[in-house]
Formats: sequence, C-alpha cells, structure tokens
Amino acid sequence: MTDTPPGGELRNTLYKTVTHSGRRMTRARRALYAVAVPLGLAIIRLWWLTCRIRHVEGDQNLSAALAKAPSLVPCYWHQHQLFCARYLLDCRSRGLVPGWLISPSVDGEIGAMLVIRVGARVIRGSSSHTGARALRDYYEALVKDNISPVVTPDGPRGPRFQFKPGAILLARMSGRPMLPMAYAASRAWLIKWDKFVIPVPFARISIAIGEPRYVARVLDAAGIEALQRQMEQELLRLYRVAASKL
Repeated sequence: MTDTPPGGELRNTLYKTVTHSGRRMTRARRALYAVAVPLGLAIIRLWWLTCRIRHVEGDQNLSAALAKAPSLVPCYWHQHQLFCARYLLDCRSRGLVPGWLISPSVDGEIGAMLVIRVGARVIRGSSSHTGARALRDYYEALVKDNISPVVTPDGPRGPRFQFKPGAILLARMSGRPMLPMAYAASRAWLIKWDKFVIPVPFARISIAIGEPRYVARVLDAAGIEALQRQMEQELLRLYRVAASKL
C-alpha cells in the first residue's frame, strides 16, 4: 500500500506495511482492484443518477453548523450510507470536506480508492481493532484539517440502530457538532444480514437533516448514555420525517 495514492489523500500511515489481516498487496490483487474500483464506482454513480433526491428537510442545519466552524461530525445509521453520503458529497461546493474511516486491511483498499475517486478524504483505521487510534485520527482530521469525518454509530457490525459513543466523544473532544441525518426511499431493497438500504432504480429519495448537536466538555458516563439514547431517537425521528416527504 502507498501513503498517498494518485488522486487523493490518506491519513494515518501506520498501516502502510502491515495490516490486521496480514495480507499483502500483490500484483494480482492490485490488478483486480484496478478493475473492481472503476466498475463499483460506475454502479454507484448509476444508482445516484437514476434515484433522484427529491426533497431535503433541514438543509439549513448544515449551513448553520458550517457558519460556526469549517467542519462537523455527520452521523447516520450504517444502513443509510448510500444517499446520505451522496448528499454530503454534493455539499462540497459549500465548503464541506467529507471523510470516511476505512479499514486498514488490504481489502479496505477498495473502499479507500472509491472514497478518493468521489472526491472525499480517507482516514485509515478500524473501530473494532484500532478504536483509540482511529478516534485520535478522526480528531486530527476534524480539527487540524477541517475534514468532516462521517460516523455511522451502529457500524457495519451492529447492533443495528444502537448509537455507540464514538461520535459523542469526538464532538466533546473537538467542540464540533454532531449533525444527525437519515434518508428514505419510495422503494428499496434491504440486504438481509444488515438491512442496508438499496433504493430500487428510479425510486424517489428524501433526506432529513437534524439540528447540530454540541456536546459539553464535561460530561459523565450517565450523561453520555443519556445522549446516546437521545441521538438514537433523533435518527429514528429523522427517518420518519424523510419518509413522510415521499
């Protein structure tokens, strides 16, 4: 793996030689990725093209957050990645620089290459295996580089719709707000194992953005748990708002 692939920037180079899985970037794997990444990107862009975003509720909340600081912490359920990510990428013209945490494994190179090609930033790390280091790199990206690192608080491994504390800790450390988001589709498929939402081609898409949530610097464990529950309810509420606009 390289520090900085053509066309993009990677943060955190600790994993450039050895990954958690122990796999290496062979010539055969590099050739496979060279084919898989453009194909995957073409499929994603086709989905984005055929499924139009018809309504965005609360768009002013993003503007309000960016007016106070150049970066923030977007939060949405893992299942809502496809079109919440699209919205964030569309907001680059407003000064937002979105970033995603990508596994440091060789397999994560596909995700990193995709993120770079759509014009976003990559933070290499794993919430499962390098959690503390990933949180540090998130903080540096957020505060030093003004990147807005996306947090999916239930993560790909779940439990689904449970708001883990990472985004809250990051917001408390940085003073930057969490920005809750959700989307709904008029018609969609759900992947069986994690209920990931894939809109049917030509479905209508609605997005809902909540108010920026700032976190007090001094917050005990009970306060963090209470805020986790509040954020869970807020993300579910935003989904209902998005669905009501279809």
